[in-house]
Amino acid sequence: MLTTEKAALSLFEAPVSFERGLYRARRVVKQSNLLFISNLLGAIHAAARSVLFNRALLESYIACRPLFMRSLDPIQIEENAPEVVRLASDAAVVAKVGPFAAVPGAIADLALREMLSSGGSVCLVENGGEIAANSRIPLNVGLYAGSSPVSGRVGFRIESGDSPVGIATSSATVSHALNFGRADAAVAVADTAALADASATAICNVVNGNDLEASVQAGLEVAEQIPNLRGALVVRGRYVGSVGKLPRLLNLRGQVEDMFRASLQDLPLHRAVIL
Repeated sequence: MLTTEKAALSLFEAPVSFERGLYRARRVVKQSNLLFISNLLGAIHAAARSVLFNRALLESYIACRPLFMRSLDPIQIEENAPEVVRLASDAAVVAKVGPFAAVPGAIADLALREMLSSGGSVCLVENGGEIAANSRIPLNVGLYAGSSPVSGRVGFRIESGDSPVGIATSSATVSHALNFGRADAAVAVADTAALADASATAICNVVNGNDLEASVQAGLEVAEQIPNLRGALVVRGRYVGSVGKLPRLLNLRGQVEDMFRASLQDLPLHRAVIL
């Protein structure tokens, strides 16, 4: 049995919850902390296989071309590169960031595609807070923004008309990912998670300086310049700003700990939480 197949088998044997007609499964694959939600268990299995397959291709590619992981700017990619590499690279070119910034979103996009191919009508993949979703029913997403007073108080309601959608968040105070800004949360919304992922990084990178309100505005100005980005929301301290067309905003009244329990998590490792 191939290594990928063995890993997939162990993923399938892990617990899956079922509530209100939806299956939920939290999985960890090396650096990828994933949540799958679908009305079909088979769709979750298909998504898990996709993540394992594309991570393996990505690791092989990086072994031969480490610049893909290290570059802070877009780089030239071969036409025969793996699809996950090309998707991340294309998004990075649009947002003007390094290609690795879009990798979690690209992995989520490809997993979502497999869920839909399996017949799922409610399909969501969250990869470290980067979300790819396509659903016939509404889904709620809560925003975790570290110590900001907005954290756990704001969210989005993804309606069927928003699908397919990618939602990504970059944070200087929550995420371990490399960025050069000081935003508690820079949220980007696009047609794909890869573009949202790259865009969130680009936005967060410019949220800097001692003037918090001005730094939020700087992030929004960058968002307005990114082609095909639906909208963005930037949080720094008590300052919040938005631009473009976002999913319907929610005022959340629960506790932050309740958000993470709903997302099958014990600790606040992510910036976006499925409710």
